[in-house]
Amino acid sequence: MPSPKSAPCPLWCVALVALALGFVLFGWDLGGIGLVDETPPLFASSARLMAESGDWLIPQVNGLPRYDKPPLVYWLMAGLYSLPGSERWDPLGSWSAALPSALASTALMVGLALLMAWWERAVLQRPQGLWLITPLLFGLSPLVVVWSRIGVSDSLLTALTAAALLAAWLRYACRSMPWWPSWLLLALAVLTKGPVALVLFALTWLGFAFSQGQPLALARRLRLGPGLLLTAALALPWYVAAAWREGAPFLESFFGYHNLQRFTEVVNRHQAPWWLYLALLLVASLPWSGLLLLGLARAWRQGCPEPRQSLARFCAWWIMAVLLLFSLSATKLPSYWLPATPAAALLVALTLARPDRLCRSLIRAGVLTALALALLLGLSGRWLHQLSDADLAELPLALAEAQLLPLAVALLLSGGLLGLALSLPRGFQPGRAVLPVQLSWLLLMPLVLAPVMRLGDGLRSQPIRRLALVARTTSPAGVPVAMLGVVRPSFHFYSRRPVAYEGTSAQALVNLNDRLNQEPRVRLDPAQDRLLVVAPLDLTQRKHWPQLLGALIQRQGRFGLWWLDRRALQQRAAALQRRQNLQPSWDRPRPERF
Repeated sequence: MPSPKSAPCPLWCVALVALALGFVLFGWDLGGIGLVDETPPLFASSARLMAESGDWLIPQVNGLPRYDKPPLVYWLMAGLYSLPGSERWDPLGSWSAALPSALASTALMVGLALLMAWWERAVLQRPQGLWLITPLLFGLSPLVVVWSRIGVSDSLLTALTAAALLAAWLRYACRSMPWWPSWLLLALAVLTKGPVALVLFALTWLGFAFSQGQPLALARRLRLGPGLLLTAALALPWYVAAAWREGAPFLESFFGYHNLQRFTEVVNRHQAPWWLYLALLLVASLPWSGLLLLGLARAWRQGCPEPRQSLARFCAWWIMAVLLLFSLSATKLPSYWLPATPAAALLVALTLARPDRLCRSLIRAGVLTALALALLLGLSGRWLHQLSDADLAELPLALAEAQLLPLAVALLLSGGLLGLALSLPRGFQPGRAVLPVQLSWLLLMPLVLAPVMRLGDGLRSQPIRRLALVARTTSPAGVPVAMLGVVRPSFHFYSRRPVAYEGTSAQALVNLNDRLNQEPRVRLDPAQDRLLVVAPLDLTQRKHWPQLLGALIQRQGRFGLWWLDRRALQQRAAALQRRQNLQPSWDRPRPERF
């Protein structure tokens, strides 16, 4: 860390260092594993179809429109899938799907570094190296690491919402800053995940403006009227076009189900206790959660700071907006906390800027927490076997053979012990105690986490991927495949075949038979006397199914691929309908159907 008398780092150097850190965290081996079921393959399949069909208005997957998210993240993925020869240089399809998320989080790391470099010069007026610590505080959050490497919309929403909020705060703090970038970025956020970005922006600024005691003056500073018009002019055309072409199904699904109903009711079994986001406030900022709580407390005691001194107060309201909105929501997911992680990183860094005795104690507590996490990882042999995912049952053995866990423990212990030594009172500087821990966690990505993800991919995703490629060469294009007992959209992505997802019950058998006769997207030609089935190997032990299956074509992991006799299926379905009075139920409305 620089000493108080050292010269500030040039901004171009700040940006390059943050860019390199982002590459290590989010770009390293990005396309090295396949798509992880179940949500990322839905995004990837929709984006690839956009590129191939030329229909860039409404995403579609497995023959159905996908109304859950606006199109911006699909457009970015589709642009990458449109590049010549993408199947050669991106054979797993995961690089094109995940790159928008990785770039969004990397760009946000660069933005946070530049903001803190400016803040140290303009407000603190002495360099402390916070520009290096801040992007790592964000990028090393467990939530950020996970969601920045998969092909979904959450990281892009987080980056655009954070950029919109910070651009608006800079406009408030510096009159020379233009007013329009924040509203442009907000429009892009609305095109990423819908009105939630607008709600978070409004809640943050309402709380902050009233706490500052000047809501009208602040609204004039931000150019509220022209700004909202600019956001609407950029974001609304897609919504209008989608509603005009798709009509009521789009309005009911996107606004009714995916926004209003998700807020008022628990959907898709995403239920959690009311305190989930209070817990994530602590977990997502480990091991510096104590510093975050101290920063929140200081921000509330700050009074009405001058504009340039108000960043901590602004970040506190930003965190409160996310906490309030999603705690009130009936449907809860860990990824909903992501938009708060940039504010948490800034607030921890601002707390480090003015260390007192309590701050120093919390830094040492954070270092000790990092050491405790290292010891917990060292004891993983006692709890890793309790993984509930059947596909990962062999992961503990694979990790033991690869000797990755001892390397991870050694890295974390070395960083923690060095941080502990530098946190001693003599010659204490906050950044010097924090940075060794951060760098040891950073090295985990290329040295440990990337190899672990490859091991997990080989155990969980590769079997389905290989069976999908067999189905692709065995079954003619356009002929459906049935997947029974599991739901793995990656099979649809890699097989490039329409997939009928069903269970293994008697009702599922009746549904499958009727769908093959009636449902347009998976209808089987009447002359076709068999179809491919992929399912767990225990399908041969399930009631009703063994007599329908031919010889096993191929086995991968705990899954198999068979031919299924269509005539036998029809006879069995007819018998079940007569004996058990079962009727097809597949055509009942299901918002999460794909």
